[in-house]
Amino acid sequence: MKFKFKFNLRRELKIIAALLIVVVIISFTERKQGDVSIKDITIKIDNVQENHFLDESDILDLMQLKKENLAGTSVDRVNLKGIESKIKKQPFIKKADLYSDLKGNLVVRAELRRPVARIVRNDGPDGYIAEDGTIMPVSDKFTSRVVLVSGNYISQILKQNNMHDKEETQKIMALINRIREDEFWNAQIAQLDIDSKSRITIFPQVGDEKIEFGKPDDMEVKFKKLMIFYKEILPRTGWNKYNRVNLEYEGQIVTE
Repeated sequence: MKFKFKFNLRRELKIIAALLIVVVIISFTERKQGDVSIKDITIKIDNVQENHFLDESDILDLMQLKKENLAGTSVDRVNLKGIESKIKKQPFIKKADLYSDLKGNLVVRAELRRPVARIVRNDGPDGYIAEDGTIMPVSDKFTSRVVLVSGNYISQILKQNNMHDKEETQKIMALINRIREDEFWNAQIAQLDIDSKSRITIFPQVGDEKIEFGKPDDMEVKFKKLMIFYKEILPRTGWNKYNRVNLEYEGQIVTE
């Protein structure tokens, strides 16, 4: 099948004219923004799940700017990309955008990372694991109620910037997410203690037993066995009968 193209001068001129108008508007807007003097700095922080790790003064400190020094300065004299880059380097911040509006405001929009676990250490400061796997420091401004992660394996975690950097820590991250996404386990599991070989012991919120989960493999099978322990065994024996529960053996729940 052959297609015939019919040249229409009037139509082509209209298209060209429309494109020229768009280019002129963009150029005018950019020039107009460059001519605007800065009046104020507006900071908008998205506190994911109300995690107030940073406030407006912290963002200003990251920008290394002072409102009084910027007043009257032309927007085109400010390195917006450079300032934005400084903000994004803060580990609490997941996303950041910096731009100017036609009213002369320098606008900062920042989204904070959401913590899903707290790293507990005996030989140094604690930290947080964020939802995207980023390792973050703690904050003097806010403490998040999340599952605790402790043990000798912590040193391995702290050697990397993100839990997704290695296969073993990816599995630990998957376990943390499995716990927090389940209403019962999120309420019941208080702490994961991980030894140097990445074997995990779970400490519950209710009950004195230590739950030997083993390596973060076969999670669903182990959680099914643990649920049997809580739903079928404990109601018959009582919550304080056992000191140890082992989930590592195939087809068995070992209790002492």
